[in-house]
Amino acid sequence: MSEVRWHPTLLVRATLLLHGIALLALIVAPAHWRWVVVALIANHLLLTLAGLWPRSNWLGANWTHLPPAATTRQEIALTIDDGPDPVVTPLVLDLLDRYQIQATFFCIGERAAHYPELCRDIVRRGHSIENHSQHHRHHFSLLGVAGFTREIQAAQTTLSGITGQRPLFFRAPAGLRNPFLDPVLTRLGLRLASWSVRGFDTRVRDAAQVKTTLLAGLQPGAIILLHDGHAAHTTAGVPVILEVLPDLLDAAAAAGLRCVTLRQALA
Repeated sequence: MSEVRWHPTLLVRATLLLHGIALLALIVAPAHWRWVVVALIANHLLLTLAGLWPRSNWLGANWTHLPPAATTRQEIALTIDDGPDPVVTPLVLDLLDRYQIQATFFCIGERAAHYPELCRDIVRRGHSIENHSQHHRHHFSLLGVAGFTREIQAAQTTLSGITGQRPLFFRAPAGLRNPFLDPVLTRLGLRLASWSVRGFDTRVRDAAQVKTTLLAGLQPGAIILLHDGHAAHTTAGVPVILEVLPDLLDAAAAAGLRCVTLRQALA
């Protein structure tokens, strides 16, 4: 595979330029160091906000919707994060089989290594497995180039070794990142994918509330986010994803929308 060259975004280019100007200003006019510091702080605050906004493309290319061709074909993508889970994932797979739906599972490498046969079953049933980091660390967005490379490459190795299928997409834990992630993904040949709509089903136990949120964003090109791992449970003890999926898939079918994997949307 030929290496793809990294192209920084306008914000990243402006940041690099600002730091160069700041260094020059400190050399030429050191008395104005306070203004230099203020400018740099403002810049870093903007970078931080961009990293805290999962659907932002200010730090690099980011799939928040399917490509135009897929949208024209009335396609949507169901993406399922944080698995595999030995209890929830098999039930989700059975439900998807019943509806003849193909989904994209963003799996954590560490969990995949614990349940390799479950990962192979996901792929056998026609779904795709993509990279959701090796350990799903809470401080993932604070890593540098070396840390990102270790986490993402480790998951690539784990998932590829289990399924025989190299992940093409990456989703950051909680969707949070910093400017160092994009060049790492470019070097590893991965596309960043976030989502169009999510129902916060790891925290919200009210399935009706989650369903209402997702249905409001159900439109051609939508990338829908649910969770099999870390799933919230209703008061009856049922994982929210299992309560939400049937009505969501029925609504998609009624609207003439077809579920595809992110890989299929590339075509």
